[in-house]
Amino acid sequence: MEGDIALLGKFIGAGLAAIGSGAAAIGVGHVAGNYLAGALRNPSAAASQTATLFIGLAFAEALGIFAFLVSLLLMFAV
Repeated sequence: MEGDIALLGKFIGAGLAAIGSGAAAIGVGHVAGNYLAGALRNPSAAASQTATLFIGLAFAEALGIFAFLVSLLLMFAV
């Protein structure tokens, strides 16, 4: 009985940690959308902001990968 409750808690925690992957997808959408909106307003400045776009996308994706790793660790750790 105690093992079943611990297993249940492990899977609930993993599911909650996996929500971060969805949040990262929303963050990537915001970064790309804001870049596109700025590029359409001022096309001449778009080239100078491309590096900032990729840095923002990398940070947002890294948070999603970390959330995925935490959920895997919670599911499969001993």
